[in-house]
Amino acid sequence: MSVMIARKKVIRKWEKLPGRNTFCCDGRIMMARQKGIFYLTLFLIVGTCALFFAFECRYLAVHLSPTIPVFGAVLFLFAMATLLRTSFSDPGVIPRALPDEAAFIEMEIEATNGTVPPGQRPPPRIKNFQINNQIVKLKYCYTCKIFRPPRASHCSICDNCVERFDHHCPWVGNCVGKRNYRYFYLFILSLSLLTIYIFSFNIVYVALKSLKIGFLNTLKETPGTVLEVLICFFTLWSVVGLTGFHTFLVALNQTTNEDIKGSWTGKNRVQNPYSHGNIMKNCCEVLCGPLPPSVLDRRGILQQESAALESSAGPEPNTQEEGTTEKPSAQETSGDSALPEESALPVPTGKVPQETAQPPSAAEPSVPSLDHEQTTH
Repeated sequence: MSVMIARKKVIRKWEKLPGRNTFCCDGRIMMARQKGIFYLTLFLIVGTCALFFAFECRYLAVHLSPTIPVFGAVLFLFAMATLLRTSFSDPGVIPRALPDEAAFIEMEIEATNGTVPPGQRPPPRIKNFQINNQIVKLKYCYTCKIFRPPRASHCSICDNCVERFDHHCPWVGNCVGKRNYRYFYLFILSLSLLTIYIFSFNIVYVALKSLKIGFLNTLKETPGTVLEVLICFFTLWSVVGLTGFHTFLVALNQTTNEDIKGSWTGKNRVQNPYSHGNIMKNCCEVLCGPLPPSVLDRRGILQQESAALESSAGPEPNTQEEGTTEKPSAQETSGDSALPEESALPVPTGKVPQETAQPPSAAEPSVPSLDHEQTTH
């Protein structure tokens, strides 16, 4: 006797997504493949804060105020939470066109532009879109086979089109786009405050210790403090400057990509159609607006692969009767007033079991045999 055990392997969509992203935790975490600088960011933040809480905070909590380590811990946790949220989330990746959709778009483009003679350069694939009484051009992406939405761009590192693309940040190990820009801004803002906080209280710690044992002796006894001061000093200018630059962009409702290309400044002399003309409205839209859901459906089921395993238990049946169709029981045939649907019938094999050759008893109602129906169907 043989027993069939079926195994089903579920394949989710994130396993087959194109591009250069990596996924963890069954598709819940999405990052770029280049994560070395991201690990350096974690090491610098965690290492500097660990030294600060281990040495300076203990001394300052006793001699100045016990609230110093509390505020430091709040800033540290907030910075780490926003960093991980920025790094592990979908920045707004736009799915690529399916083969049928790509072919339909190609037909539309050929119908619009006509046949291009050989040797001539085809016209640019652009669609005009009106936003706030201004014409915005939608460019065609030859990799994703789609017309990119307004403010979207193709990231060459992740090899994906990202909605409201700002830039690719190696320090967070991910693209910065529509779905994680607010968390990126909150991360650099909280990191700036944390850097200023640690740097300031390190100076206070050195000053207090110097009054007792002298400046040189303080530096000799606290090499960790010197390391923290150096890290914070060189980090302060870049992080605070980056925060100021993005604050300027948020106030104008503009992206880094648009600022670098000069989309709304310079020779174009075109006003930003996305700006509300008010700093508060722009800030509320960028930082407090509704967060759109991801359109990737990373954990959706793509298909199921089944593998059947056969384990023998007892003598095998006669090989001549393999493939024959079992006849339903008398209760099943007598209880059904009508024949089953055609799609539900088993495939005929051309062999009739011996049970079907016997005439029905008088007690049973006269019902046509299923096997007879199958052979004559």
